[in-house]
Amino acid sequence: MRTPVYELHIRPMFRATDRAHMISDLDLWDYDTVVSQADDILDRLNNGMPPVTHGGPWPEEWIELFTRWKDGVRKRLELGTATYTFNQTATTVTITATGAFPSAGCQGWLQLDSETDTAKTYVLYVEQPDAPVAGTPAAFTLKERYRAADTRSVFVRDAMGVQQLH
Repeated sequence: MRTPVYELHIRPMFRATDRAHMISDLDLWDYDTVVSQADDILDRLNNGMPPVTHGGPWPEEWIELFTRWKDGVRKRLELGTATYTFNQTATTVTITATGAFPSAGCQGWLQLDSETDTAKTYVLYVEQPDAPVAGTPAAFTLKERYRAADTRSVFVRDAMGVQQLH
């Protein structure tokens, strides 16, 4: 069974309505807050929160997944580092991230994080293996493609900050 990861499994379960309802008490979209308040959050979830007027209680499967994450290592993704190229043809734009993982057994990807009318921002995520893996960290080349008709500015957020590519 896969180890739950905050950014992949836990954070997406906190709906915007859940966050809005709780923001005065705690920020459900902040990893450190969720970690420090995990017992309180689970207690609320087990007692029928959020109420029907605010999106309704979570399904039992979500509560079980949150419990497994809370009682486990509370895994989260890391931000990677890379060099980036932006290549545009008549029909396609390709963003390429090239680098090396921080340790053996890692996986990584570029993920679209946000979009506005004028910009789109990707994040370079790295996931560590559940158990240490012997060996040398692997080099990577990750690509993201989209249609050239999309002329918005492009940013990438990684461990070094936010970089504008176009």
